[in-house]
Amino acid sequence: QVQLVESGGGLVQAGDSLRLSCAASGRTVSTYGMGWFRQAPGKEREFVAGIGWHDPNRVYADSVKGRFTISRDNTKNTVYLQMNSLEVEDTAIYYCAAHRTPWLVVSRRTTDFGSWGQGTQVTVSA
Repeated sequence: QVQLVESGGGLVQAGDSLRLSCAASGRTVSTYGMGWFRQAPGKEREFVAGIGWHDPNRVYADSVKGRFTISRDNTKNTVYLQMNSLEVEDTAIYYCAAHRTPWLVVSRRTTDFGSWGQGTQVTVSA
């Protein structure tokens, strides 16, 4: 079982940037698709961005496309989410997750992810 720890959240103003990190331990995640999800108060957890085990394979939610970038550094067993032009609507707890099965094309479905971090709070003020 892999352990995932997110960091980098905080309180920022609209238009600012943040970079979230997700450090994995327990096993390598280099052969696993990874994803970022978020959950705002009173809402369901939603997909934000995903990256396949093969780096060029990336997908984004329409709401963040062009503003957020997901990347991975397999030498550090870490996945990142660069968030630019943040909006108030981006306020949520952000979770990192790893696919249940290696070598798959990245998924947007929460049920395809078997390991989750505790989350990091991102708050964007107007």
